[in-house]
Amino acid sequence: MSSPVIRRYAAFPDTSGAGERGQVGNPAGVVLAAGALDEAQMLAVAAGIGYSETAFVLHQESGRATLRYFSPLAEVPFCGHATIATAVALAQEQGPGDIVFDTPVGPIALRTRMDGEQITASFTSTTPQVRALADEVLGRLLGLLGLTAADLDPALPPRESFAGNWHPVVVLADAARFDAFTFAPGAVRALMDERNWTGTVTVLHRRGPDEFEARNLFPVGAITEDPATGSAAASTGAYLRDLGLLTPPARIVIHQGRHVGRPSLLLVDVPTDGGIVVSGTAVQIADGA
Repeated sequence: MSSPVIRRYAAFPDTSGAGERGQVGNPAGVVLAAGALDEAQMLAVAAGIGYSETAFVLHQESGRATLRYFSPLAEVPFCGHATIATAVALAQEQGPGDIVFDTPVGPIALRTRMDGEQITASFTSTTPQVRALADEVLGRLLGLLGLTAADLDPALPPRESFAGNWHPVVVLADAARFDAFTFAPGAVRALMDERNWTGTVTVLHRRGPDEFEARNLFPVGAITEDPATGSAAASTGAYLRDLGLLTPPARIVIHQGRHVGRPSLLLVDVPTDGGIVVSGTAVQIADGA
């Protein structure tokens, strides 16, 4: 059996403007040939890599691969940016094309293609769900962010949205409030664990009819905000479709990562029904066994 191979990628990089120290995108670990690792070993590898998530390719055959995802602290059901990174890693090995990833949330269809000299990957999320966000829970969340209901965009009401992970989605009306809010990571983490929000807390500001900026709160270890969140992007597309705030088929653009010095760009295609398609690139950071 092949030994596991660790690779590191930055997923969804926005190359139009570099962040701090020239960094872009969301770092993800990708461990190929990981079938011999048990849960404790995968968790230890993810903690050693230190990124918000690492994807482990447990098994692979023609057109199909089995994945699990771990943060430095626990297994997570799904991770969009690590999925994109894994798809790019496999395309680099085998060439672009279609593949299905079997994940803890079900099968995820992937397509990779050459875009000039880059590989672009697209995943289609699992079937989304959108539900009301209880007023009491919303009040607690806003309080932890130093916000009130008056800060919300009245045209975009809060919801909980699922496209692989559950995310609360709140949209702020004012760009300055969006930029300035702060939070205590431990308190937000406690609420996320209580509510089983296995993804991120998704806070948005609408830049234009089809363009948003996102801050995705993900307190885990030394990390507080995620630079790019594929599952949240899919959940945002599902949220907009459920509320009738776009006319499918439609594409929205999500900017993320500016607040943590790693600009990222996510393209979200929203069909009339079914899974949401999220697209982006990934660039390799380092390699090692």
